[in-house]
Amino acid sequence: MKKAVKRISHIGIAVRSIAESRPFYEETLGLPYEGEEEVPSQQVRVAFFRVGEVRIELLEPLGEGGNMARFLEKRGPGVHHIAYAVEDLAARLAEIREEGLRLVDRDPRPGAHGASIAFLHPRDTGGVLTELCE
Repeated sequence: MKKAVKRISHIGIAVRSIAESRPFYEETLGLPYEGEEEVPSQQVRVAFFRVGEVRIELLEPLGEGGNMARFLEKRGPGVHHIAYAVEDLAARLAEIREEGLRLVDRDPRPGAHGASIAFLHPRDTGGVLTELCE
């Protein structure tokens, strides 16, 4: 039997500049700032803010060529993805492949905070880019 997702891990929000966006989340909303890091494999800088057990992840492109830069160019700033925490990510991806859903990532890859991540294609998830993380 499949294991259900454990919780929502974070909501990813595409921004042009973390520095310009940070005051809204930290000062206006009063969310605790947890820090920033670069994720070179995804060509992004990320910043995290805590809301209860869920994080808000701001995603800023590191350059012109990455997926986040293309997302911002095409759609502008806003919600990019919802991430769900799972156990045994590789096994979950295998189950999802067997169900016939399209995957952006066939295998787990490195993400922020040392997590293993994989994305499911939004064409098969109701138009929402879905990230699974472990």
